[in-house]
Amino acid sequence: MSESIYIFSSGKLERKQNTIYFEDSEGGRKYVPIENTREIHIFGEVSLNKEILEYLSQNEILLHFYNYYGYYSGSFYPREHYNSGYLILKQAEHYLDEAKRLTLAKSFVRGALQNMEKVLSYYDNRGVELSPLIEKINYFSRSAEEQETVESLMAIEGNARQIYYSSFDSIVQDEDFNLESRTKRPPGNRMNALISFGNSLLYTIVLSEIYKTHLDPRIGYLHTTNFRRFTLNLDVAEIFKPILVDRTIFYLLNKKMIGPENFDERVGGIYLDESGRRAFVERFEERLKTTINHSKVEKQVSYRRLIRLELYKLEKHFMGEENYTPFGAEW
Repeated sequence: MSESIYIFSSGKLERKQNTIYFEDSEGGRKYVPIENTREIHIFGEVSLNKEILEYLSQNEILLHFYNYYGYYSGSFYPREHYNSGYLILKQAEHYLDEAKRLTLAKSFVRGALQNMEKVLSYYDNRGVELSPLIEKINYFSRSAEEQETVESLMAIEGNARQIYYSSFDSIVQDEDFNLESRTKRPPGNRMNALISFGNSLLYTIVLSEIYKTHLDPRIGYLHTTNFRRFTLNLDVAEIFKPILVDRTIFYLLNKKMIGPENFDERVGGIYLDESGRRAFVERFEERLKTTINHSKVEKQVSYRRLIRLELYKLEKHFMGEENYTPFGAEW
């Protein structure tokens, strides 16, 4: 099974014959199992050269880079091995046709709101009074279906997400992690720092899965396709944020696995320190590997595999084989 490699320390990536290794600033080496690696996430100051990039490209391994504050800054996206000219044309067709684009955008919002409602219901059933918020999310779900433009649809999704975020303080019940309001750049408090960090991770995971399909990540539908490098991964990530990122955050905080000591305050914002990032990544990877019963394929699949299956459904939609319906959590 392919693994994700995370590099938190500073050092350099080197190639030695048919393998690569990471050498940290103290001379310690750790070899990367090329045949079992799907992507490498780099948080530290790491140097590398053209030879390394060529070798990674040959082995279809992506590099995801994060800045000093731990947030996604860019990717090395190797030459696509699976791209289909026909499918790219179909993707473009569905973007340029306003009705087709709106249909897909509504699907992404529908999936996101369904999974927000599922998360709220999960905790409501465990004694956290969230039924008024659930009713509001359901109202926004109905309203989203009535929208006639992507812009108004995004406004509905944004309003619903603010209602959803207002549940976080009740679910966590820790004054050190009160959300108050969503702030991104820079994050205004610890909960915002966790949300932003988790979302960055999810964006890169979805991007890595897109690489293994025939889809072009530059053509999105809910998020406007423009000069930004990738947008389709942002669309698909909306569906999985509640069940992957937010559930990870609740688990870490309610189990006291991350605390105020795992954060730094820099440049007017609050950020996870290295120990906090490591703890988050470890739990996030566990979540991705967690398997659930999938009614359609009639077997246990991991959450990471669910992302790939979502992309395959999009391929079928573009080719006119089957209308796309977003994944909805069934627990």
